[in-house]
Amino acid sequence: MDMPDYPDYKEMYLKLFRASEEAVNPLIAAQRECEELYVNTPEPELKVITMPVDDAKDEK
Repeated sequence: MDMPDYPDYKEMYLKLFRASEEAVNPLIAAQRECEELYVNTPEPELKVITMPVDDAKDEK
């Protein structure tokens, strides 16, 4: 009696895993590059602006 042919699940898993790694690694590298750019960018100089007080609201 012949054994039925079964798919090689281990090979299928490994093939999918390798493809997933190849797909995600460039995304991870791009994210790291963007994080480095962000961290190395000097912070902008912030200026506090005072708003005029509107006394008309208090008169109502």
